[in-house]
Amino acid sequence: MTAQSDTPYKKTFPVSWQELHRDAKALAWKLVVGGPWKGIVAVTRGGLVPAAIVARELDVRIVDTVSIASYDHMDRGSVRIIKGLSPEAAAKTTGKERWLIVDDLVDTGATARAVRELLPGAHFATVYAKPAGKPGVDTYVTEVSQDTWIMFPWDTEPQFVRPIAAETGGR
Repeated sequence: MTAQSDTPYKKTFPVSWQELHRDAKALAWKLVVGGPWKGIVAVTRGGLVPAAIVARELDVRIVDTVSIASYDHMDRGSVRIIKGLSPEAAAKTTGKERWLIVDDLVDTGATARAVRELLPGAHFATVYAKPAGKPGVDTYVTEVSQDTWIMFPWDTEPQFVRPIAAETGGR
């Protein structure tokens, strides 16, 4: 699976399960000072794994989901809210505790804007961020270029890859 010429993605950035775990834990380190958190809202599907890791590291027991679709493989589409928030998450938060939204990545910021409309007072955190989406998040760990497709471990599998020399006509 590589970036196609008809997409805005010219590079790929493969992320292993171990790297994702390390980066999600680094996100938790950044977020520990911002608590206490009322709960976490994971943006499905990509935010589920990072949200579980962050919830464990921050000892947060309430985890809700918001289901938003905006991608089909590498093609961006319109943002569709498939499942909104639970009544508890949708209720206004009072006091020091607030909700933490966790997603795997912010790309253009369209998903972030949609989730922020649902939960305006929440803190939005992603593991990876692209320049166009960075203004929409409060905390992130790693920035990647806008023309990079991040290959998450749940979207890939190990397989044989031809040597570079064979692909370029070398030896």
